[in-house]
Amino acid sequence: MSAKAEIMQNASVRMVLKTIRVAAICALLSTASVHAQPAPSADHHQHLFSPAINKMLPSLNPITASDVVSLLDAAGIKRAVVLSVAYMFGSPNRTVENEYDKVKAENDWTSQQVARFPNRLIGFCSFNPLREYALEELARCAKDRRLRAGLKLHFGNSVVDYHNPQHVERLRQVFHAANSYRMAIVVHMRASISKKMAYGREEARIFLNEIVSAAPDIPVQIAHLAGAGGYTDPLVDEALTVFTEAIANRKPHTNHLYFDVTAVALRDTSREEAKLVATRIRQLGLKRILYGSDAATGGNLQPQQGWAAFTRLPLSEEEFRTIARNIPLYLR
Repeated sequence: MSAKAEIMQNASVRMVLKTIRVAAICALLSTASVHAQPAPSADHHQHLFSPAINKMLPSLNPITASDVVSLLDAAGIKRAVVLSVAYMFGSPNRTVENEYDKVKAENDWTSQQVARFPNRLIGFCSFNPLREYALEELARCAKDRRLRAGLKLHFGNSVVDYHNPQHVERLRQVFHAANSYRMAIVVHMRASISKKMAYGREEARIFLNEIVSAAPDIPVQIAHLAGAGGYTDPLVDEALTVFTEAIANRKPHTNHLYFDVTAVALRDTSREEAKLVATRIRQLGLKRILYGSDAATGGNLQPQQGWAAFTRLPLSEEEFRTIARNIPLYLR
């Protein structure tokens, strides 16, 4: 090898090594940035599964309050909002004997569980809002000091049809009653991931203008950024833009809206999806964004893992700190 060729080869090697070192440093800085984010003050979307739920749905292993607190400790999170899954007994897709008795028992079990950790957990009751017992169960929950903070509604499990006037009127009644009890509402507003039921701008408009309007004084927390987890479906983004536009235009019924990011940012979230989610978060307003991780089962990320996935979104450190500190009125 000539001296000139050797010099050129050495220079090439040095350039490759420099590139590797720069890439390694960038990777370390990126990792440090993720881990530097403070743990959120609360996980605003957690569930417990009782033995009764496990009996009905064997794929869902029981989850107790102790289990959730252990997960919070591992993540450095102080508190969690435990959303009862009593609504599962009210799904029209299942045949459940003594349905209302089972709904009451599940809400009572959730109440008893959160009572074991009063400084860490707060409970929300739940039911199918379209059932004849809905207002009766809401009134009963409002008298339980461990459940009276709020109500969890799952429109998918309850098979809510936004284009059925009777459904909309019933939901208005439930929202109005919750407002009178000063009970916050966490709502999984996507009625179905099936194409059999329409979902998008029109359904979000109906939800905001005709249903949320019945509860003007309480926090309404929209789960999963108006979806059902992930952010790949353009229909979810179509629905969410109804809220970003309404907030930008300071429309009525948006004053007490919150949005939880539960299971929105996943390990395999693409760069394009992450950028879109970050954009929507900024349009909604950072103060409205609440961290949540969902039940730690069925492939869902645990609270610590969920927060790590969320902090990979292209948001600034200050933006992450703002979201981490957010506490809605029902937790204060």
